[in-house]
Amino acid sequence: MFSVSQSTGQRWHNWGRTVSCAPSRVESPSDARQVAQIVTEARESGNTVKPVGAGHSFTSIAATDDIRLSLSNLRGLSGVDTDRKQVTLYAGTHLHEIPGLLAPHGLAMANLGDIDRQTISGAISTGTHGTGLGFGGIATQIVGATIVTGTGEIRTVTAGDGELRAVALGLGALGVLVEVTVQCVDAFCLRAEERPKHADEAFSTFLDEVAAQDHYEFYWFPHTSQTLTKTNTRLPAGTPADGPGKIRRYIDDELLSNHMFRVLCEAGSKAPRLVKPINQLTSRALSARTFTDISTGVFTSERNVRFGESEFAIPLEAVPDALRDLRNMIDHKGFRVSFPIEVRAAGADDLLLSTASGRNSGYIAVHRYHRDDPADSAAYFAGFEAIMVGYGGRPHWGKLHTRDAAYFAEAYPGFTEFLAVRDRYDPDRVFANPYLRKVLGA
Repeated sequence: MFSVSQSTGQRWHNWGRTVSCAPSRVESPSDARQVAQIVTEARESGNTVKPVGAGHSFTSIAATDDIRLSLSNLRGLSGVDTDRKQVTLYAGTHLHEIPGLLAPHGLAMANLGDIDRQTISGAISTGTHGTGLGFGGIATQIVGATIVTGTGEIRTVTAGDGELRAVALGLGALGVLVEVTVQCVDAFCLRAEERPKHADEAFSTFLDEVAAQDHYEFYWFPHTSQTLTKTNTRLPAGTPADGPGKIRRYIDDELLSNHMFRVLCEAGSKAPRLVKPINQLTSRALSARTFTDISTGVFTSERNVRFGESEFAIPLEAVPDALRDLRNMIDHKGFRVSFPIEVRAAGADDLLLSTASGRNSGYIAVHRYHRDDPADSAAYFAGFEAIMVGYGGRPHWGKLHTRDAAYFAEAYPGFTEFLAVRDRYDPDRVFANPYLRKVLGA
């Protein structure tokens, strides 16, 4: 098979429409050797290469005006080790494709976020995560990888190699991931319980809830005193599905969460004075529901309303105070925020650039509708970031922030070690772009 190359003058846009670029050329390799050839030629000619997955990052981490590498021809299952419950996936495989690949082997991924449009390589390279204090981000499930470095070398990294701590969450700065090996678990089901809760109670009980539940999160609706909590309890595979039927879930998850929500966001973007009464009306309509399904049927959901997002990880114990500060900031500065604020948690891990590296972490994520006033959205994100930085926050690598290498050198104990791996893997900065120069330095 041959790499598909095409010249392009067309602009590329990410999903959230927060970033665009005009790559000079797009390559679509089908195997590691083709990737290595593209990288080697780029290095020799002084060009840069930037792989891109589904474009679900809100930062410019995947942006390039040089050679864009599409992973669309690197998808699917490469190998299965049923004894170890490990699977090897091609790096361009989308998360929503993985359940169908694992099901015949009775396996599942241990934890997921609520969006599954990303590629596996994009998800791990930016630190995508779900919730659950007993679990880390998706990158912590990686036990091996095949990567093409900036010198064109095809290198296999395994769990026994200390460099996996960098490669598993490498920001696209170390090379092009071709395959990743995922440590899976036996397939399982989840019982989902959704309950309205007063915001003050949700803030103050968050630490207790994440300690007691398998997976816990909540959404707070700004300008209201209401939240919607979500508790997912792990159950054995084969547990009968129950709860609202397909029609009710379609109404809740598609018509209300997407179509109706889009209409309300549009109204709020055109008339910001309506945001507060809309949120208050919406929060009063929140109701409890419980249902059971296979794990991916509960973890993930459709998110079709476009938005920009910023998210920071802070020490877990700081979450309640940070939320109160955020509420005060919104009220004091008069922002009108249509999107709910999402609050999650993850356990500490040892990956060098994981937002949960070395500490149990709480995650607070804020969003703005993509058609909201840009200046107002930027001011909102800046106010949020200032609060998070005050708590030693680490921004999600794929979500909006303004932090730089000097900040990260203080925020990450493993930052210098990661830079040393980068020097070995990409000494000529074949994979550099403005975003990586800012967050990692030269």
